[in-house]
Amino acid sequence: MIRRVLDWLGLNRNTGSVAGAGLLMSLGEELWRRFLPKYLESSGAPVLLVGAYGSARDLLDGLAQYPGGWISVRYGRRKGLLIFLSLAIVGYSLLAAGTSWPHIFAGALLAMAWTSMASPTVFAVIAESLPPNRRAMGFSVQSILRRLPIVIAPLLGGILIGGQGVRGGIRSGLAVTIALALVTLALVSRLRLDLPSRAEVVGMGGVWLSLPDSLRRLLLSDVLVRTCEALVDVFLVIYALDVVSIRPLDYGLLVSVQMTTAILCYLPAARLADRIGRKPLVVATFVAFGLFPLAVVAAHTLAGLAGAFVIGGLREIGEPARKALIVDLARPDLRARAIGLYYLVRSLSITPAALVGGMLWRTEPALPFLLAGAFGLLGALVFGLTVPEHRYFETDGGRKP
Repeated sequence: MIRRVLDWLGLNRNTGSVAGAGLLMSLGEELWRRFLPKYLESSGAPVLLVGAYGSARDLLDGLAQYPGGWISVRYGRRKGLLIFLSLAIVGYSLLAAGTSWPHIFAGALLAMAWTSMASPTVFAVIAESLPPNRRAMGFSVQSILRRLPIVIAPLLGGILIGGQGVRGGIRSGLAVTIALALVTLALVSRLRLDLPSRAEVVGMGGVWLSLPDSLRRLLLSDVLVRTCEALVDVFLVIYALDVVSIRPLDYGLLVSVQMTTAILCYLPAARLADRIGRKPLVVATFVAFGLFPLAVVAAHTLAGLAGAFVIGGLREIGEPARKALIVDLARPDLRARAIGLYYLVRSLSITPAALVGGMLWRTEPALPFLLAGAFGLLGALVFGLTVPEHRYFETDGGRKP
């Protein structure tokens, strides 16, 4: 019975191991990550530099993805995860010890090593451990376990900040994160994930040429939608605290509402994606991306923001389907590098967005949110019109024979 349930959830030794690592790391990072723009602001960074942090974060996220995939192929999944975790721990330590915004800025970027560099490895492990018709469920369970801590951790972070101030509260959260990262190191060090099969020797250009047209069109749509997100992401907490005038504890509660909404829709959406196809769910998630910033800027009370953050949670309804579509379409022997290249191109494309958001904010705080909504809805339209539905067979890569 237990084995049957685990199989239905797409959990085995490999997928369960990376899920456990994601759960622990998320539990620590979410204590402080969403308050980091406020941490920078409290350390003397002007709002334009907060926007620059968002752009630099997106840039590093992109630059780290492809090397992360290469390390995963060259040294294996386990060693790669150990390297990424070690770099993140150094970043957390710099963040906690930082006394001015330049030190905090540097630590924040290095701390992203786990989230960014490990992503292609996690994608590849799921793709290699599950058949195509189980991958949406596998990504859903991974997403649920990674987001469960977000229901409570930002709320606890808000309590810490309310009691100790922004700097003291975030430093306490970072101490917990470092401890959990060390536990995760011990967990990952026991993994025995096989080395991936070696692909033919190809450069980055060859990996790009291996991407089918459908995957490139998905990438274009994804760039538009993530531009929507990047324009306002680092300003959400500042908008809520400074414009709507809610408390840090209230903001933590809003994040909990958002994540609870996401978690509740994951499993039904994954089941639908594996039954009816990926496309309807991906369209739904892209539309939610476009509506979220519009709902935030239309809100003037805590209740209004709560409704907006429910829409924010619905942004996740098609994320497992989108990720499954990426690994379905990527060539199996180049999968980790193809995923890394996909995210490299996406992140580099959206890098200027947060900085542009900061410039627009200086004119009027609502402007970046309105522009973000337009980008998100355009991305949904492009995807709906240009990416055909794909059906999934028991052939690796998910392509029609």
